[in-house]
Amino acid sequence: MIASEQASGMDSEEKMGLEAQNANLRSLLAQAGIDAAEHKVADRLQRILLEELHHRVKNTLAIVQAITNQSLRSAESLEQGREAIEARLAALGRVHDLLLRASWDSVKLADLLKMATAPFDTLGAGQFFIQSTNIEVASGAALPLAMTLNELCTNAVKYGALSTPEGRVEITATVDERAKQFQLAWEEKGGPTVHAPTRRGFGTRLIERGFVGQLQGEARLTFAPSGVVCKLDVPLAALQPIISN
Repeated sequence: MIASEQASGMDSEEKMGLEAQNANLRSLLAQAGIDAAEHKVADRLQRILLEELHHRVKNTLAIVQAITNQSLRSAESLEQGREAIEARLAALGRVHDLLLRASWDSVKLADLLKMATAPFDTLGAGQFFIQSTNIEVASGAALPLAMTLNELCTNAVKYGALSTPEGRVEITATVDERAKQFQLAWEEKGGPTVHAPTRRGFGTRLIERGFVGQLQGEARLTFAPSGVVCKLDVPLAALQPIISN
């Protein structure tokens, strides 16, 4: 109980002492209230972080499962399937490293494009020509975009422009502010003559369907004789991080 000044016969020093005690008690009670509130906020934040971690781990495991199943299903041999799985999981690991350095918040598009294409410049000849707006890409959008680029790069190394020293890939990324759309164009030049595949492999399906499903975007893949052309069109809102005031 907080001491009262109403006790009789108190001299001025006693009153001052009691007032000091009262002030100290009030301060302690106020601090206890603040600490309790902060503890409650900390608990809530921890629950949110654990839920987010669970969500991301679950999504990652689902992606790994899909990569494994579809790579083996599309492969002509176990060795080919193993190589495809390793390459795709390596790409998944690279984008996770990039997101980790950004605290799983967002990454710059220029960094994402560099990360996705660098491992495929195997000839060291600077075969990628990239022109890009440097917008921020949300962590949830970075993964499907990076995996799409990985599939395009893999196909180009095996069959397209990156299979020859003279080949090159032009990547142009722009934002249509009026339509609120993000557009990325991939165009291969200088490679061998391209023939349209007789069947759609997992990589093609990943580009055409996975990209659309995760980002509500549109992917148009054309196997022109002069080189593969891929155009991605995504709502800007699906690509950029949500900024809360």
